[in-house]
Amino acid sequence: MTTWAAGLAAVAALVARWRVVGPGFNWLAGSVVILLGGLGWWAGGGWTAGVATAAAVAAFALARRPDAAAAAFVTAALFYAVGSVSDGGILATVSGALALGGITGEMLLGHWYLIDPTLPRWALQRLDGVALVGIVLEMVFLLVAAGWDWEDAVVGWAFVALAVTSLLLMVAVWFSLKEPSYPGVMAATGLSYLATLTAMGAAVAGRALVDEGASLLAGAARLAGTLVAS
Repeated sequence: MTTWAAGLAAVAALVARWRVVGPGFNWLAGSVVILLGGLGWWAGGGWTAGVATAAAVAAFALARRPDAAAAAFVTAALFYAVGSVSDGGILATVSGALALGGITGEMLLGHWYLIDPTLPRWALQRLDGVALVGIVLEMVFLLVAAGWDWEDAVVGWAFVALAVTSLLLMVAVWFSLKEPSYPGVMAATGLSYLATLTAMGAAVAGRALVDEGASLLAGAARLAGTLVAS
């Protein structure tokens, strides 16, 4: 969760600096970062996740001031990343943040383009490029950290299938954005929804293969148990 929050916070900082949309995106992205990072903090993310979550709250409050919001988002991204690196390593943090942050940011920002198709598409294309680089690094992460000698072949091939599907979906997003009409942006946003789900599954499966998914899975089980009890 902290890796995902780090990636989305970094993307939100970029969008704030680009000034392609108004403060609404900062509010939406800030809310999602607070949700993801807050869950990661609650599940054992440590003091760094707590500082990062506070910075994300500040970014939400400063949404109408792009430069200040971007600075707060960068602070959140850095602290979330530090906590994630200490738990899962540099490669896993970088690849996961780029893939999940790029895809989620693409999906969220796409909603503004659905309302105003005249907005410049280069912002979406750049986020798509970030996501594609992240997905490729996720595949490299598996090869480096787990190799091909998987103890659980089902999880291993699930990772491959989900990662390849995510890659194909984001390639399709790229070509959809080449379509100048409104359906192009609509298709890109819809494909990003699907890629968010497959990339999340790939991240969990890949880290489970190298025993780095234990804390995430434990946190999810803890959350599920709390919901059931309530």
